[in-house]
Amino acid sequence: MHLNLAFLFVFYWLSIFSCLGYGVLISKLTKKKFYFRNYGYLGLLGILFLIIYAYLSNIFYAHSLLHNLIIILTGILLFVYFVFSNFFQRNRILNLSIIFFLLFISFIIYKPHDDFSYYHFQYSYYLTQFPMIIGAGQLNHGFSTSSSIFYLNSLFFLPFAKYSLFHISAILVFGFSNVVILEKLFRYLKKNSPNYLSFFLLLTLAFINIIFYRIAEHGTDRSAQILIFLLVFELILLINDRKNFDNSLNKIFILLSLIISFKAFYILYFLFLFPVFIYGYKKFKFDLFFLIIKNNFFWYLVTTFFIIILTNFFNSGCFLYPVKFTCFENFAWAFSLDHVSHMNNWYEQWSKAGAGPNFRVENPQEYILYFNWITNWIDQYFFNKVSDFLFGLITIILIFYLFFCSTSSKKIISKEKIFSIYICILILFFEWLYNHPTLRYGGYVLIGLIFFIPFSLILEKFSKDNLNYKFKIIIVLIFITFISRNIDRLDNEIEKYSYKPFENSHYRFDENYFKIDQVIKSLINNHSLCNKFGKCDENSTIKTGSILGKLYLINKK
Repeated sequence: MHLNLAFLFVFYWLSIFSCLGYGVLISKLTKKKFYFRNYGYLGLLGILFLIIYAYLSNIFYAHSLLHNLIIILTGILLFVYFVFSNFFQRNRILNLSIIFFLLFISFIIYKPHDDFSYYHFQYSYYLTQFPMIIGAGQLNHGFSTSSSIFYLNSLFFLPFAKYSLFHISAILVFGFSNVVILEKLFRYLKKNSPNYLSFFLLLTLAFINIIFYRIAEHGTDRSAQILIFLLVFELILLINDRKNFDNSLNKIFILLSLIISFKAFYILYFLFLFPVFIYGYKKFKFDLFFLIIKNNFFWYLVTTFFIIILTNFFNSGCFLYPVKFTCFENFAWAFSLDHVSHMNNWYEQWSKAGAGPNFRVENPQEYILYFNWITNWIDQYFFNKVSDFLFGLITIILIFYLFFCSTSSKKIISKEKIFSIYICILILFFEWLYNHPTLRYGGYVLIGLIFFIPFSLILEKFSKDNLNYKFKIIIVLIFITFISRNIDRLDNEIEKYSYKPFENSHYRFDENYFKIDQVIKSLINNHSLCNKFGKCDENSTIKTGSILGKLYLINKK
């Protein structure tokens, strides 16, 4: 597969503007009296719509080249009609374009995520070749934990580009999140008096662009963690500015929908709705219930939730794999409860540094209990994974402190309302630490939030007024750091792998990426022969294979 840099650049922009076109359409249709001013949120809303569409449409048909071409071109036409044709929106489009232009360097990748070849690519490609196959989790353990990232990727299987854009989802979330933050930041700067919210946004901008600079490492985890930063910001805004309660509520529902769709275990983050209920009830009393029910974006959240748990169920027999009490082994395609329990223990063992490519602990059942694992985890994982991350985080905080803080302090408005949100963060942090203490499973964002929220209050208290120029300097430095780190990454990939991004900017892949596709086609073929001649090869047409073949043929008819 060859795709030179110019063509990759064209498809990159087509993807961005198509999402934006759908976002504008859904914003207008869903809430006619409400329209997102922030183009970043319009992009995220477009992503959410495409995700929901991808899940529902794949029940009936595969996401073929022609199908996807129609979907993406429709999005482009919507963008031209709603946005680009409006003269007053062109400055905002220019700002968005500048941001995505700066981020493009991170989209040029040779070495993808470690799990990309194992199941990220294979799941995305499977969706382009077949409609939903019940029991797909039997083919690959990764298929049991599906992510909306794969469904979104599958819609960008396009003529000529084909599967070259199967890493597009991460950059779309990353880019539109940057747009959200920068548009909000510049709105604060117009007031010439930075507060703790503007400092929080600036810290978040530094975090995601410096620590999460490698798009190839985002996988299905970091995109959700980026959006959790935005979710916490909107929660703080909601409970401290009740005049715009409905506005913030819309964004919270959109962000939560995306977060839980990227990885199902983020359903735990529904905990963040408790501060919404507490402060919403104080203002609206029992009318809060009707306010939520009438909110169209709430139903996007409900729809996404049911789609996620049903997809998990049809893949594995579990509503939330591998949580044992959500599983039902009596279905033909389902995993046994013993297998689910084994896999749950394996994931916990791995996340607690009890397993790796070259080692296993002797007694995993005892190892994962209580805090028996803590000493080995500190030795094997805290040093140097967590310690390196903490060093980067503290470096960012130290630079901000030296850049913004003065010796004099000023009186600030009491922020007791943040306390309930901070308690939720701490509860989620201790759940993370006890059950799955690896950074990719939420550790990055939870540790970042624990530091950033109190530090933002310190910055507000000890910073001077009229700091616009300092904010702008920091923003420029953030993107210079982002670009320089990606240039260094590309230089290493060119030297180590003989990568030629101008001639062939495609990420690395081989025939193993199509392993599952070949298995499914073989199972379908064996099932067809079995039905036709009445003789089945037990070695090739296993029980699960027959189910897969039968259900696929039923869908095809």
